[in-house]
Amino acid sequence: MNLTLNVWRQPNRTAPGKIVEYHVKDISPDMSFLEMLDVLNEDLLHAGQDPVAFDHDCREGICGSCDLFINGRSHGPEKGTTTCQLHMRKFSDGDTITIEPWRASAFPVNKDLSVDRSAFDRIIQAGGYVSVNTGGAPDGNEIPIPKEISDRAFEAATCISCGACVAACKNASAMLFVSAKVSQLALLPQGQPERKTRVENMVAQMDKEGFGACSNIGSCAAECPVGISLENIAILNREFLAAKATSNNLA
Repeated sequence: MNLTLNVWRQPNRTAPGKIVEYHVKDISPDMSFLEMLDVLNEDLLHAGQDPVAFDHDCREGICGSCDLFINGRSHGPEKGTTTCQLHMRKFSDGDTITIEPWRASAFPVNKDLSVDRSAFDRIIQAGGYVSVNTGGAPDGNEIPIPKEISDRAFEAATCISCGACVAACKNASAMLFVSAKVSQLALLPQGQPERKTRVENMVAQMDKEGFGACSNIGSCAAECPVGISLENIAILNREFLAAKATSNNLA
């Protein structure tokens, strides 16, 4: 396939960016989207030009690094698929593809298509964990958990923190991401000791990072590559209201 690519180029955080048109030829339909970008970068290097910066790591749909906005959709046109697992057979010869970084004030652009998603890390650091004493790891089956509960917790835990929910939301809200992390631990007995402080601290950090409010449109869940459910946002809201109603923190 021969394709026209409209790629966002931005040299650094403070410099203005713009869309630049490129052409790639002889792209195999069996290539992944990132492999197609590799071909583009090889062409640019051979021409003595600066390659396009983009985030990637495992290229197996696990790490959540491949955060690209493709033709106006997070991770591209295929539902339930990360950018690295999107194949070029989803496009046709002669297509024009627009490629942009995530658009959110909490995700500043580092360079070109690469954004800084460390805001997610700081939200997790605020409370997305279970405090344990150091030592030997406890047996995985030491605490009996009903299968229904373990399945729901596992589904929430599949969030790969890619940020597609933020990019898809018109408010750039991080509620789906935060709710998945809160729900995962709130459903399990191991997460009960810090249940109230966890949701308070994570929501406070989310607001501090500058993410927008949730307006229940559902675009986040529709574009999530691993299918995180909107039900988790309802769980987060209940957890937060319950925590605030019984909290000593009146702020």
